[in-house]
Amino acid sequence: MEYVYAALLLFKAGKEINESSVQAVLTAAGIAVNESRVKALVASLDGVDIEEAISKAAAAPVAVAAAAPAGGAAPAAAAAEEAPAEDKKAEEESGMAGLGALFG
Repeated sequence: MEYVYAALLLFKAGKEINESSVQAVLTAAGIAVNESRVKALVASLDGVDIEEAISKAAAAPVAVAAAAPAGGAAPAAAAAEEAPAEDKKAEEESGMAGLGALFG
């Protein structure tokens, strides 16, 4: 993740994203640099419009949040939290019964 952060920092600063600049950022942050990962990152970013990728990534969570129903969300969330706890308990019990069958 720190390699991507280094590339984003360089992009935000208006600097060219190349192997030496990514290595310089990582070294300045005190991170041991893996040259093959740096090469892979720079190669994967070749031809990518980073500004467009950031805008698409920023819009995705908003779209998901907007799709959630506004009214009655709290009671539904409370019911959803209770159901998995009961399901886990039932799964544990059935799992223990299955293990008991293995040993007679």
